[in-house]
Amino acid sequence: MSSSVTVESAVKARILAEALPYIQRFHGKTLVIKYGGNAMTDDKLKESFASDIVLLKLVGMNPVIVHGGGPQIDDMLKRVGKKGEFVQGMRVTDAETMEVVEMVLGGQVNKEIVHLINRHGGHAVGLTGKDGAFIRAKRMMVRGPDDALLDIGQVGEVEQIDPKVVETLFAGGFIPVIAPIGFGSGGESYNINADLVAGKVAEILKAEKLVVLTNTAGVLDKSGNLLTGLTAKKVDELFADGTIHGGMLPKIGSALDAVKNGVNTCHIIDGRVEHAVLLEVLTSEGVGTLIRRR
Repeated sequence: MSSSVTVESAVKARILAEALPYIQRFHGKTLVIKYGGNAMTDDKLKESFASDIVLLKLVGMNPVIVHGGGPQIDDMLKRVGKKGEFVQGMRVTDAETMEVVEMVLGGQVNKEIVHLINRHGGHAVGLTGKDGAFIRAKRMMVRGPDDALLDIGQVGEVEQIDPKVVETLFAGGFIPVIAPIGFGSGGESYNINADLVAGKVAEILKAEKLVVLTNTAGVLDKSGNLLTGLTAKKVDELFADGTIHGGMLPKIGSALDAVKNGVNTCHIIDGRVEHAVLLEVLTSEGVGTLIRRR
């Protein structure tokens, strides 16, 4: 056996040994993973994500996927001659846009993720918040530049989550894949930010971890340096001084709410890294920002 093979084998063995305590610690625990960004548009990253999820399930964890699909929605809107518009990171959603959102998220994107996971040996089931009356929502009002409240259409915030559907899937050994679409009191559909849904699902399921894949290394300070080991209090300070802004607001806001409401830790990780989920969950180094209660 050559020395290079010996070294490579030794490294693999060390990595496997390092994963053992994490596998033991999180066996039987629920992990809610918000899947979005480059990780769901780059073919190589899609494959590594799917295999990561299957491995977590096989070693005894209960992964739950909540996915976005912004680029795919934008592509479809362009095809029908519409342009995406955003206020405070939320997509303005008129009735026609809502139809596109349901078609893309509940159909195209959701089914592709389910297929990928199943092709890697998992047993995934796709659903939206309308299935089994899972996610009840109400219309969200957002603040505009002049601080006035704006109605941006069929954009919802989570009002209530019934965990029975997910618990039933867990009991059958399935991996839930959730599209962030809710229903209102009149049966109307609501487009809900996937980060918000992931945070609320993590709270309701009393998840061990909320893992959010992004297109950045994690939470960065004003000089672009990665911050990690953050407490809820420190994150509040980063909101107040403007360090966390723009598209990161709903991501970190939902993460902060989750840890304040019972989720043990939240991880904002770089979805552009292959096997980012495994690196964060099963190694000591991780690939992003860890947020904890205190």
